[in-house]
Amino acid sequence: MQKKIQKKVLGLHKNIFLLGIVSFLTDVSSEMIFSVFSVFFTVILGASAALLGLVEGLADFSASSLDYVSGFISDRTGKRKRFAAIGYVFSTLAKAILMFANSVSSASAFRVIERIGKSFRGPPRDAWIASLSDKNNKGYYFGVHKALDKAGAIIGPFIAYGIFRAYGEARNAFGLLFLIALVPAVLAVILVIMLKDKPSKPQKKENIFMAYKDLSPDFRHYLFSSAIFSLAYFSFGFLLLKAYSVGFAIDEVVLLYALFNVAFVLASVPIGKIGDRIGRSAIISSGYMVYFIMALGFVFAKTKLHVIVMFILFGIFYSIDEGQGKAYISDIEQKKRATALGLYSFLTGLIYLPASLIAGYLWTVGQGYTFGFAALVSLAALVYFRLFLRK
Repeated sequence: MQKKIQKKVLGLHKNIFLLGIVSFLTDVSSEMIFSVFSVFFTVILGASAALLGLVEGLADFSASSLDYVSGFISDRTGKRKRFAAIGYVFSTLAKAILMFANSVSSASAFRVIERIGKSFRGPPRDAWIASLSDKNNKGYYFGVHKALDKAGAIIGPFIAYGIFRAYGEARNAFGLLFLIALVPAVLAVILVIMLKDKPSKPQKKENIFMAYKDLSPDFRHYLFSSAIFSLAYFSFGFLLLKAYSVGFAIDEVVLLYALFNVAFVLASVPIGKIGDRIGRSAIISSGYMVYFIMALGFVFAKTKLHVIVMFILFGIFYSIDEGQGKAYISDIEQKKRATALGLYSFLTGLIYLPASLIAGYLWTVGQGYTFGFAALVSLAALVYFRLFLRK
């Protein structure tokens, strides 16, 4: 009994909590940077909004480009920690590029390369989390992990806010921010290396390009629904630019980013518990609907209050999409969780690139077109998901 108690931290398996701290530290680092990157890229470096859309699309593709490979290898070897740690190390090293980012090309390189590390660590880590949970607490465990993850995304923008309040919007303030962001990233790498792995049973040898054929019909249905929904994607940078155009100053834009993450954290655990009770398919459907309402709201957003409400809705949507989508996949795909999680992230990330190009083009025509298109596509994904959902 004593041994069982020692494995729990705040009602969680100890490693769930520690993996949450790793994600917390990583997000403190990453979100310090991402909260100001779109302004740094366009205002400080002089890049266009269309180029921002291209870079963000490439970054999002990079963030899922290796998911299927790392998930497949993780299932094939049964190892989780090793591949998760490699991803964290790679992202941390990539952030050093920003110390020398004095051009659009170097900043673009950072944005893309850093996301490759995220891609490699995601599926093994999420399969690791799933292996430490069961059906009755899986949504809660994923919800807590994502809440800790996004808690770092609250602290990061506030640190950025403090830096800009103290030093203004000068170029050297960005340099100081990029340097400070390296500290929590390094601490995260040290912690994940110290954790004890929970290996799974190695899977049989098979062709990586054929592995998807053995995945469940329920997973393939969700995968196709997600593929449709991914066309509705637009970079968070466009939301920040929208806020900037409505009248928010750069330090206020940073606070809006923090508000998004506060909404994410507050919603994540309750939504996870609700999913454990009523079933995650209902939660997935509600996520599509919240996104539809949010995107439509940004079409008509003209005031600061309206923008604030939409940022809160966006945070609620992401708490569903990031945590409960992965919990749903680990429910419907038992044997090859990392492979399924990797394939899901790879396919949706692949679609994010053309989606971002569409969003960037529509933005040049009119801001409302970007959000209107996203609203229509998300509604189509919801209809497909519910219409063909197996009982």
